[in-house]
Amino acid sequence: MKVVIVGGVAGGATTATRLRRLDENAEIILFERGEHISFANCGLPYYIGNIIKDENDLLVQTPEKFKERFNIDVRIKQEVIRIDRNNKKVEIKKKDTGETYFETYDKLVLSPGAEPINPFKDVKSDRIFTIRNVNDAEKVKAFIKSNNPKSAVIVGGGYIGVEMAENLSEYNMEVSIVEKAPHLISIIDNDIAHFVHKEVKKHGVKLYLNQGVNKIEEQEKLVLTLDNEKIETDLVILCIGVRPESNLAKEAGLTLNEKGAIIVNSKMQTSDENIYALGDAVEVQNIITGARSGIALAGPANRQARTVANNIEGITSTYDGFIGSSILKVFNYSLGIVGLSERVCQTLKIPYKIMIISPYSHATYYPGAKMLTIKAIYNSETSQILGAYIWGKASVDKITDILSIAIQTKMKAADLSALELCYAPPFSSAKSPVNILGNAIENEINDLVDTISVEELRNEEKPYILDVRTIEEYNLSHIDGAINIPLDELRENLKKLDKSKEIVVHCHSGLRSYLACRILKQKGYNVKNLIGGYIMYDIMKND
Repeated sequence: MKVVIVGGVAGGATTATRLRRLDENAEIILFERGEHISFANCGLPYYIGNIIKDENDLLVQTPEKFKERFNIDVRIKQEVIRIDRNNKKVEIKKKDTGETYFETYDKLVLSPGAEPINPFKDVKSDRIFTIRNVNDAEKVKAFIKSNNPKSAVIVGGGYIGVEMAENLSEYNMEVSIVEKAPHLISIIDNDIAHFVHKEVKKHGVKLYLNQGVNKIEEQEKLVLTLDNEKIETDLVILCIGVRPESNLAKEAGLTLNEKGAIIVNSKMQTSDENIYALGDAVEVQNIITGARSGIALAGPANRQARTVANNIEGITSTYDGFIGSSILKVFNYSLGIVGLSERVCQTLKIPYKIMIISPYSHATYYPGAKMLTIKAIYNSETSQILGAYIWGKASVDKITDILSIAIQTKMKAADLSALELCYAPPFSSAKSPVNILGNAIENEINDLVDTISVEELRNEEKPYILDVRTIEEYNLSHIDGAINIPLDELRENLKKLDKSKEIVVHCHSGLRSYLACRILKQKGYNVKNLIGGYIMYDIMKND
């Protein structure tokens, strides 16, 4: 068996090592046109920001180690430029000499990745950068060291854009993000984006939202012409997005989708059964919706690599799809993202409702407990969990992972309530945040409480609002026109409320207002609980 692998990093390198563990006698050749075969590309922003100080810490494996430990023939600075499917061979070009030669294969694996989108290639400037590999990161670091720029503009406010903003801020330069969408991390819901905006702005990052970059000019500074204004800067990093690098597959006649991604089956085979593909360049299925698209995440690429290697070696294995589990560091906070957004549910006409709770990361009597904000999207007919966001300073990864498993296994609200999760005061609460989320959704499903979102409240004309926080909390800040009756005084003051009107009840996070709703509903009042409480109202008001 002779296997040729095109491209390293998460997909190609992982395929190669799995193949070797399965088959000591296979001939495995890995081609990488760059000089690094396996590096932590997700760590590049943190290397630029000097959080990761040594370049070698980013290198997962070197060609020498691959040869020594796995007996894999790694050929760096050699690019596969053509696939001859009929004769099962590839043509390779040596980057140093320009020499070309051919190599045959029994099975071919394509892991070309995706290339950064750069609509400004015509602008010849050494102050405009894209980030794909270690060399790109080195160029940014060298520029900063040599030129001491005072300002930087990041074009694109997705995952990498936000991470780059945080890390460039380590240099005490003025950092701005230009994002064409209405908010940062465009795949997330609008209400959760407000938390991201607040934290980013708190650290001095300027946001230009709903604006695209129409032109970049090289003058004394770089001048960016936006939709509504012009801004000047010393440095530009393009984080607009990526596109599948699939020209090799296209020229070989493999089937691609309309966006250029390579179409594969569940075994990761292309339209040629002897050619496999994986990683950022392929189209795969969303487990929840069944829709097919690309997913540029290292986790799915690693799992796809195992599937490829297994099938090449005769072990039947399938990659069934993704749900988009991810986590993002945003300065002092973390944002966990998993499953479907409200927008996707609306587009696909999936019946859904949302629940927002604000529990603590662990028992509040143990020092260091941090408040979380958890938003869940669930099927309003079945209570199945469809998606979730988790925002906070602690336990975000743990809760995101639990909810990821819940979505993959099609858990419903009652299943979350019933989960037995580990507890000790320094780590969680006897009733964990995930249990609390399940309970809250169950309460609504069982008609114990009706809810209303902040966005829905804004659309209501002259809503009748009851604030059940303490007088001190109310005096500090409150919704205009809200009546204040603290929860513990509510039963004695029911006559102050107008029973003929729908009453929107809120507290700080939603717990006390839920208790108030239960009292009022059983007394015959028409009430709704404001989802997320004053926390959500305030952050959406101030952004």
